[in-house]
Amino acid sequence: MKFKPMDKASEAILTLKPVAFRYKQEIDPKSIPQFGLIAEEVEKVNPELVGRDEKGKAYSVRYDAVNAMLLNEFLKEHRKVEKLETSVARQQKRIETLTASLQKESAQIEASRPAPHMVNNP
Repeated sequence: MKFKPMDKASEAILTLKPVAFRYKQEIDPKSIPQFGLIAEEVEKVNPELVGRDEKGKAYSVRYDAVNAMLLNEFLKEHRKVEKLETSVARQQKRIETLTASLQKESAQIEASRPAPHMVNNP
């Protein structure tokens, strides 16, 4: 068995369109709402994500594989968020430093201005 990272292979699931549906009365008399994917649509995105009947026709979604791909995409996004949080924290620190410096400069400028009663009026 050879293992390799999933990398971009999981990006295919980002094009899937989840649906809500109900099975026919004879399958589910209670008509409980279901959520999932349409096997024929999944097959167009990635044929390896469907189970096939004896004639080779797509009849079910391999949710175990879809879940693994979802996890891969989640982990990729999580790493991006962590990098962004680090970047935002650095920027916030820089903003605070610049703000303090600006306030100091502004105070020095104010202190160096002559008092209004000391200005010569002609």
